[in-house]
Amino acid sequence: MMDKKLALNPNEVVAFLKKDPKDFTRDDLINFICEKGIRMIDFMYPAEDGRVKTLNFTVNNLEYAETVLTEGERVDGSSLFPSFIEAGNSDLYVIPRYRTAFVDPFIEIPTLCFLCGFYDKSGKPFDCAPHATLMRAEKAFEESTGMQFEAMGELEYYVICDEDPLFPATDQKGYHESEPFAKLNDFRRDCMDHVARTGGQIKYGHSEVGNFTLDGKVYEQNEIEFLPCPVETAADQLLLAKWVIRNLAYKYSLDVSFAPKITTGKAGSGMHIHMRLMKDGVNVTLDKEGKLSELSRRAIAGMMMMAPSITAFGNKNPTSYFRLVPHQEAPTNVCWGMSNRSALVRVPLGWNSGVDMCAEVNPSEKPSDRKTTGKQTFEMRSPDCSADIYQLMAGLCVAARIGLETPVDQALKLADDTFVDIDIHKSENAARLAALKQLPTCCVESADCLEKDREIYQAAGVFRPRMIDGIIKALRAQNDGKLHKEATADTKLMRNLVAKFFYCG
Repeated sequence: MMDKKLALNPNEVVAFLKKDPKDFTRDDLINFICEKGIRMIDFMYPAEDGRVKTLNFTVNNLEYAETVLTEGERVDGSSLFPSFIEAGNSDLYVIPRYRTAFVDPFIEIPTLCFLCGFYDKSGKPFDCAPHATLMRAEKAFEESTGMQFEAMGELEYYVICDEDPLFPATDQKGYHESEPFAKLNDFRRDCMDHVARTGGQIKYGHSEVGNFTLDGKVYEQNEIEFLPCPVETAADQLLLAKWVIRNLAYKYSLDVSFAPKITTGKAGSGMHIHMRLMKDGVNVTLDKEGKLSELSRRAIAGMMMMAPSITAFGNKNPTSYFRLVPHQEAPTNVCWGMSNRSALVRVPLGWNSGVDMCAEVNPSEKPSDRKTTGKQTFEMRSPDCSADIYQLMAGLCVAARIGLETPVDQALKLADDTFVDIDIHKSENAARLAALKQLPTCCVESADCLEKDREIYQAAGVFRPRMIDGIIKALRAQNDGKLHKEATADTKLMRNLVAKFFYCG
């Protein structure tokens, strides 16, 4: 019987091997290389700047292909992680992670690609590698709670093209717009197809709220959202998705920006992260009555505790804080709510009404008892694409663990105290707004919050002290305490900042 999770899989390696990627072996991949005429192997990995780096190998013969897949290769760590590695002792190994295998969708030469892990001279994971940090966070969470932490991301980004006078879009009304008013939906569809071919499990894509014209160019905001999966895989998918979208934009002669803010008064771009708690393969985000579980409320309490310092991982440049302002569907205060888009953490509408809506809409369908509560998540809305994806996921994993390790009564009280079911930015709710803690308003404040909480992130060996030191140093170097006010009053300064961080992340 065909495995439905493997059937129709757009990743060529999965389709050929008919195996779950987590079960890939070296022999499987050698077989694929031989059968598919693979002529090159690419190693890919994120460095300190968060971008994908690539190392190319020619498949000279079968023996060399086996060597590459078994031994990896040596790289210059001081160029990849300058804050953590000195040139005098800089060698690292990059080792392919077999389950990430995909065929490069962009080049004519048949090329098999892998994301890699970094290892030091002693054969241990390089302790300041973002991926290794996430793996330690995931392990600490499971050992402490007996559960698995799963996640998925929403990528928001602007695509820029020449202005078209026909069927002009309505300014800031682009949400789910169709052609011909949305000009770049075909580009997004092509992006989704290419991301899927790299292994990305996509939920859906659509045009987003933001659209405007500037200097003869049209800026259209788009979103691609993924399906929940193990947190390591979720981070891998976001990393590769940005790589795909940029490559495809270059091929189309379009420009793309994942920057959190590219002009004042228009919608910024976030990278919301949805999370869920899994126990023995079952989503326990909801309880047996279909309500948000006590476990979830405790995990959300952890997000409330750690939210200010999470910005150090999820909001890494000054324009991040130009997005985190009131009335822009971006959070400014530490609170959570059900389907509340003004809150920092949102529990989105789920499929737990007990009504078979499909049968209601389609009278020819018989009502079913299909279980749908497994789709439920809770969503952190502050991060954007300036984030180091692996550090961010690790920080969220730590926050959820801390909430679950906090005494139950204390965690639930914090959850109750920070719950809001109103739009906190309306004038009649000013008193409730004043009672809530604020998120940092700049990189410097974010660094101070991380300094205050660093021992929590370093506990269980998750974040290494020198990684925290490096993040704090980089944030404080932005020296942006007064920058938002200055840029708001100075158009030239704002444009310079937008240009500086246009290709962030």
